[in-house]
Amino acid sequence: MHRTVRTVEDVLALLDGLFVSESETGRLATGDGKGFWDRFYADRSRPVPFFVSKPDENLAAYLDQGLIAPGRALDLGCGPGRNALYLASRGFEVNAVDLSPVAVAWGEDQAHEAGADIRFLCGDAFALPVTELNGPYELVVDSGCFHHLSPHRRVSYLALLDRVLAPGGHLALTCFAAGEAGTGSEVADADLYRERDLQGGLAYTPESLRWIFSDLEEVELRRMREEPPESALFGVTFLWTALFRRGAAVSGDIRPVHDRT
Repeated sequence: MHRTVRTVEDVLALLDGLFVSESETGRLATGDGKGFWDRFYADRSRPVPFFVSKPDENLAAYLDQGLIAPGRALDLGCGPGRNALYLASRGFEVNAVDLSPVAVAWGEDQAHEAGADIRFLCGDAFALPVTELNGPYELVVDSGCFHHLSPHRRVSYLALLDRVLAPGGHLALTCFAAGEAGTGSEVADADLYRERDLQGGLAYTPESLRWIFSDLEEVELRRMREEPPESALFGVTFLWTALFRRGAAVSGDIRPVHDRT
């Protein structure tokens, strides 16, 4: 007889186990996902759209429009580091984390070639100590990680933002869009647990994103703009792009820490 649950983290780990047969369990959390993403990134010549060293068009637009300014940035699930490289070129101090050592090695190679000073971390962002993540950050970038998380790991994701996002800081999120011309699974959360399958990634509606990130202020939420192959930017229309802002700290006010760990 085994009794393994005492803390919230024990519950989350137990739920992780329901998806152990799923090859794509996430780019932040531990599990079979590490092996999947190592294989995914092993061949750098594969014709994968986001293997090109181009930043997301919305990220460039935020800077060009003055919605965000250079500061400290964390790239979650950075992959080969295309957005991290761009942010470093625009004056950001960048830390980038990914579960896959193959992806991190690729990112480090690209940073070396570009002469970019980026600190890459390999591991589970939910488990890395605060001292290792080295927050707080004025900008957290997530391009394609959130939609690969199982529903219960949204709890961990929000707790991570609580820990590392500075007051007044921004979350730049890109994820699968539900509905017409979107992509990803629209299966209800409860049914994902019954089927024990994340179906390659979860689609979101604008309403669901606003609800999940309701502790943050919405700055912009729209479909990603299509970018032609010759563009210096990456853009495909089956994704949502969102910019959320954390409220500024008020003198004498202590922001409650949510029980999300």
